[in-house]
Amino acid sequence: MTIVAGVDFGTLSVRVTLVDSRSGPIGTASTSYPLHRRREDPNFATQSHSDQMAALAAATRDALRSTSVDGDRVAAIALDTTGSSVIPVGEGLEPLDEYYLWCDHRASAEAEEITAAAHATGFEGIDWCGGVYSSEWGFAKLLHWLRHNPNKRSRFVTALEHCDMVAATLCGITSVSGLKRSACAMGHKWMWNPKWGGLPPEEFLVAVDPLFVGVRAKLGGEYLTSDQIAGRLSPQWAEALGLRAGIPIPVGAFDAHWDAVGSNIREGDAVNVVGTSTCIIAMARHAELVPGVCGVVPGSVHPGYTGIEAGLSATGDIFEAIARRAGTTVAALSEGLDAYKAGQTGLLRLSWDNGDRTVLVNPELGGVTFGWNLVHTAQDELFAAIEGTAFHTRIILERMAEHGVRIDRVINAGGIPQKSEVLNRVYANVLNKPVLVPAGIPTSLGSGIFALLAAGAYKTIEEAQAAVCLPLRTVAPDAQAAATYEQLYRLYREVYFALGRQDAELASLGRVLPELRRIAADVRTAD
Repeated sequence: MTIVAGVDFGTLSVRVTLVDSRSGPIGTASTSYPLHRRREDPNFATQSHSDQMAALAAATRDALRSTSVDGDRVAAIALDTTGSSVIPVGEGLEPLDEYYLWCDHRASAEAEEITAAAHATGFEGIDWCGGVYSSEWGFAKLLHWLRHNPNKRSRFVTALEHCDMVAATLCGITSVSGLKRSACAMGHKWMWNPKWGGLPPEEFLVAVDPLFVGVRAKLGGEYLTSDQIAGRLSPQWAEALGLRAGIPIPVGAFDAHWDAVGSNIREGDAVNVVGTSTCIIAMARHAELVPGVCGVVPGSVHPGYTGIEAGLSATGDIFEAIARRAGTTVAALSEGLDAYKAGQTGLLRLSWDNGDRTVLVNPELGGVTFGWNLVHTAQDELFAAIEGTAFHTRIILERMAEHGVRIDRVINAGGIPQKSEVLNRVYANVLNKPVLVPAGIPTSLGSGIFALLAAGAYKTIEEAQAAVCLPLRTVAPDAQAAATYEQLYRLYREVYFALGRQDAELASLGRVLPELRRIAADVRTAD
């Protein structure tokens, strides 16, 4: 029997799960940390590295205490994080600023410049990240920081993704030469790929902005998949966490990618990691370019496959915003939603409240709802928002399938599917296929699987998954609801591309509102 710790850094808290190599998860604990926002700038979102490390120490000790596990028995610790969450650092890899969190969208202008330069120069990397570089990603955030912090530029040594920064901190690594960087993080968000020799060439970066002179060379270290070791836990952090010094720490990755592993992903699966946003993860032995999809990166999910990532920039955040505006909570507003029928509200809600991550890759979009009348309620909007995120997910899955990504099963992972059977039912009906849901929260279980590999408890990911993954239950689609959603989806898809693209062909949307009324009336009549 081997016990390891799996760590998941989310947007608002860190979760630590202790995993037994035979019985699976044996206990978990979480600790929150502040998210810094500015009312005058909705694109601003940062977090403190020291806050997060303090939370990690507290959560780890809580997990040990609640399970009565002696810290000396923990054989390895692995960690995943949000991304692209970027931190500029100076000498000793000390932070020069806070993390630009994944949902920080201040770098939209920089992202547009990177996209334009990539297409102008014919740089192949832009095609492998969907044809559009995002304000959520590394180079855009780093350029924004360089432009807005001239007094700190001389102290800049390198920039790190969150997962690489935490691993380096825990291992006591203080130089760029000692860094082990995540191929997952750098491949999906920094256009790194062995296909063209790693990072984008210096001349391309400098063509975007001369502030990038020398930056490519500063992004040094080894770029590795997560079956490799980043280092070993330092005595300082072993004491802080209550663990044994010297245990291995594998190279980290993004939370959604390891959540997919913890959800027992196989080739042919699409895993919807539904939380504050949604990440959609798939993997394939061989994958081609997928226009509008965030990244196609070798080894980013499973070292033996190419990982494919897409998603929605806001999901749970939308639900929370609706409840907040209504002066209540999502839990309270959800009471009674199980009685709602497909399309009954007459509302069609696009999920662009935080921009579009896939397939339009446009942070400038905003939420749109069609069909309001004077008696609609916040609960109606919440149900329409759930439907809208499901429609958006279907657009993404169809785009992936059109370009050779096999999708046999859909797994709803993340925290929200565990709390909302309504969401699972709507997704099954909109997608018109069974949706599988883990029988418990798989968050941080993927980290546990990679920790088990690092500890030598298992030789392959598949062996570890078979031993510790939670069983999957099936939510089957309802034929009548699926037929209604087929009508609504055609409207959603038409509006999505007509309003979401500046170069869209002229579209006649005059039928949308009457159709919404007709569909809602048909649903009421059927009752």
